[in-house]
Amino acid sequence: MFDFEGLTDAIARQTVLCVGDLMLDEFVYGEVSRISPEAPAPVIAVQRTETNIGGAGNVARNIASLGARCIFVALIGEDEAGAKLKARLSQEVLIESVLVCDSTRPTTRKVRFVSEHFSTHMLRADWELAQPAAADIEQKLIDAILPLLPRADIVLLSDYAKGVLTARVIRNVIDAARKLGKAVIVDPKSANFAIYRGATLLTPNRKEFAEATRSRADTESSIAEAAQDAMQLADCEAMLVTQSEHGMTLVPRSGDVIHVPAHPVKVRDVSGAGDTVAAMLAVVLAAGAGWEPALRMATAAAAVAVSKKGTASVTAAEVRRNILPHAFLAAEEKIVATSADLEARLLDWRRQGLRVGFTNGCFDILHPGHVKVLTAARGACDRLVVGLNSDASVQRLKGVGRPLQDERARAEVLAALEAVDLVVVFAEDTPIELITRIKPSVLVKGGDYTREKVVGHDVVEAHGGEVLLVDVLPGFSTTSLVGRARGDKV
Repeated sequence: MFDFEGLTDAIARQTVLCVGDLMLDEFVYGEVSRISPEAPAPVIAVQRTETNIGGAGNVARNIASLGARCIFVALIGEDEAGAKLKARLSQEVLIESVLVCDSTRPTTRKVRFVSEHFSTHMLRADWELAQPAAADIEQKLIDAILPLLPRADIVLLSDYAKGVLTARVIRNVIDAARKLGKAVIVDPKSANFAIYRGATLLTPNRKEFAEATRSRADTESSIAEAAQDAMQLADCEAMLVTQSEHGMTLVPRSGDVIHVPAHPVKVRDVSGAGDTVAAMLAVVLAAGAGWEPALRMATAAAAVAVSKKGTASVTAAEVRRNILPHAFLAAEEKIVATSADLEARLLDWRRQGLRVGFTNGCFDILHPGHVKVLTAARGACDRLVVGLNSDASVQRLKGVGRPLQDERARAEVLAALEAVDLVVVFAEDTPIELITRIKPSVLVKGGDYTREKVVGHDVVEAHGGEVLLVDVLPGFSTTSLVGRARGDKV
């Protein structure tokens, strides 16, 4: 459960120490219309080129674009590519870069040739020395990193196996971070998870996880079983397996497995999507959110990243639009007219594996207290259904003179909120029949209730759902607002 605005504000106060393999990413875009007469190879007529900060540098860029500060430690060569990266990083206001120079190796550089018409990668050319840094460079990296740890709220190691994150560097950083009580996230490359021993969270993709655990990793249960064994070896608190279009599965050392489905999106380029996920996890966990909000934010960020061309960074505003996809629908599109409409929406959401939440009320005068509950409710699920008391039921519950606004007006105001995905008017005094039909995964009410007094708690919990109580905002209630408007003494 999270408040998006509050979380965004908290992220802006965090500092992430990011260590990893920096690369220069270049993209050459053009049209392919003929085969070379010199050899059976396509000829690309170059139209434009792009140069980006890649590898762990893209992680740092995403941390900054999400609003947090980043201290970035990496390795460059004494060459033109290294100079370009140093210049580009110096222009990033929220990134403080500490670049160790190794004159014996080239700066890692990747050039991708892309067919503009087909959006297809045709060829990639790499300049790199994919071997561990020499002992003297290792020591320079360690000496640069350790004094920076006290300034960080969380540590992120982005391993591309290009030489920065040697076993010795990893061990020194994780051990020092643990002594300072800092969480460490590792986006691993090595199939030997033991070298990351003591990290808080490992985030392998499905292929990396399957190779490291020698498991098929093709179901949630097989991932969970293999992850528990791997976590014993790596002595970490949790393992997150990213599975592209199949979403993400997090297996904590203790507690339930959490699976979050991927957002449906037209994929344009998967380059750097893992960097975006790692960056989002770091800033959200640093801000104090739990596993599930971190996963939901990371999934939304990944969907934004793969919808862009090239090595892309993602902003909080873009993630917000992805998390709240119905925010820009006309209000009438979010108000359910018939039972069949409700069933169709629920069926569609469940086919996508989305978590459905529910809350309810009269919402006669929408005030900040309502907004807090609704925003928190939406943060606990993928789609939020709001049950709205009809005019007749409000009058029975609140007395003569209520509601002040008819049910259509109240429904339209609710539907205009970006946190609300669907509004359903119910005629009964309680929403028990509606809750029974919807069977939400999470039922949300204000903290002035106890769990036992929340209507429908038994129905929700019977099928494995949960009840969440949100602290109410003091000083706001419709009854007191109506009384003040009428001149009543309060």
